[in-house]
Amino acid sequence: MLTFDEAIALLETVVAPLRSETLPIAAAADRFLAKPLAARSASPARTVSAMDGYAISGGTGAAGRWFDLVGENRPGAEDPGSIAQDQTVRVLTGAPVPQGTDCVVMQEYAERDGSRVRFAEGYGPATHIRAAGSDFAAGDVLVAAGERLTPRAMIAAAAADRADCTVSARPRVAVIATGDELAPPGTSADRPGSVPESASYGVAALCEAMGGDVLGRFHGRDTIDELERIAGEALAISDCIIVTGGASVGDYDLARPMFERHGLELVFGRIAIKPGKPVWLGKAGKKLVLGLPGNPTSAMVTARLFLQPLLAAMQGGTIARQLCFVPMPLGASLPRSDSRETFVRARSSAQGLVPAENQESGAQSPLVTADWLIRRPANSPPAAAGDLVLALPF
Repeated sequence: MLTFDEAIALLETVVAPLRSETLPIAAAADRFLAKPLAARSASPARTVSAMDGYAISGGTGAAGRWFDLVGENRPGAEDPGSIAQDQTVRVLTGAPVPQGTDCVVMQEYAERDGSRVRFAEGYGPATHIRAAGSDFAAGDVLVAAGERLTPRAMIAAAAADRADCTVSARPRVAVIATGDELAPPGTSADRPGSVPESASYGVAALCEAMGGDVLGRFHGRDTIDELERIAGEALAISDCIIVTGGASVGDYDLARPMFERHGLELVFGRIAIKPGKPVWLGKAGKKLVLGLPGNPTSAMVTARLFLQPLLAAMQGGTIARQLCFVPMPLGASLPRSDSRETFVRARSSAQGLVPAENQESGAQSPLVTADWLIRRPANSPPAAAGDLVLALPF
């Protein structure tokens, strides 16, 4: 079996960015940039005040002496004017400062008498001036290609003063749940022997959170004719197909055979990880097919480890960024791990990461609070509370 790192390396060889499209900035939130976004002009475009206060020249040693108030500048003022040594101009935050200004005194230090102003001791040493171009210069790349336009990145994107941007198309995704025993939520109790189908709901939600457009959701019973038909329908509408279940070696495990008639070429199958050994990846023509385990918890863990990076890469993002494991302290002990690399579900707490008590692949309730995956190499020794472990946001 492959190791986790070997499987990810193979994943990187088969995923390529999709087509791109140009959108207005207002419609581009949460999309991945296909081209870098560069600033049209500097920010700030002119030297401006960082505070409400008074612009002066000769800012050191101004305490106690009177200045003549000769004007007021507001944000957007076209002509900031100029000042001499004995003059001051009232300025508001973001307003251009007059020529000759070397300090803005905060208004809390000002005493005003008609058209005269003087300042109390202690107004410095900060000058409260933002120099032109101190944030970024014209032509600076503010958001790189492959970056996602998060709410924070949208600030920089709009500040670039571009009306539109070029983003990667959203991956078109189809999700197929397989298994005779599965019933739609709300109907299982009325059908003896069935279980609610839950894995596809979490997988579809992850797809949408990662920018995917889920165009089709299918449930196939364990017959090859029906599954082959569903596979064809899914391939016709999508860039990527996710299959849950049917990935073991039994007579009714048909997740891979259902795509063989459609030209499936296997990239990898069966990985030495826990949970998730049955995960597999293939290509049918130009379409990617990712097979996830049928157990809902295993499906969600492997979706985080393989599907999330895959969808990011299809949009020009990097797989490595999606799999950035960071050192985190344990909030409770961990037992020795077995011969497979293990991804432990855990929840964050003030003391550190607390592993879920039930790590069974069929346990679904711990997913509600599990927000981290702890990566445990094969045959890791026991770990105590306070020890550092490598972990990934889940």
